[in-house]
Amino acid sequence: MADDSTPSPIAPPALGKILQCFSGSFVAGTMAMLAYRIMLSIAANFAARPVLSDNPAVANISAAVRTLVVGMAALGAGVFGLAALGIFLLGVQLLFQRLTGRPSTLPE
Repeated sequence: MADDSTPSPIAPPALGKILQCFSGSFVAGTMAMLAYRIMLSIAANFAARPVLSDNPAVANISAAVRTLVVGMAALGAGVFGLAALGIFLLGVQLLFQRLTGRPSTLPE
């Protein structure tokens, strides 16, 4: 017997998948904005409190650690921002496929 509840492979994408893309994009974008704001506050905190040491090794190590900390926060913001953009564009593509009646290329 054929199961009629499963969609055919040429059916347009389901509305649930489109909503998942847009909600996932919103979550990733929110995380990107939070990581960006944390990066800004960390950088402002480091700028407000300079290292007070006459030892050049201490100054060099503290500058390297501060750069790494700010860089890691910036990397997190960038990764989540690009993920949000990609997921949003996937949702737009699926929405376009649904409106035009084209088949979905995503596996069910």
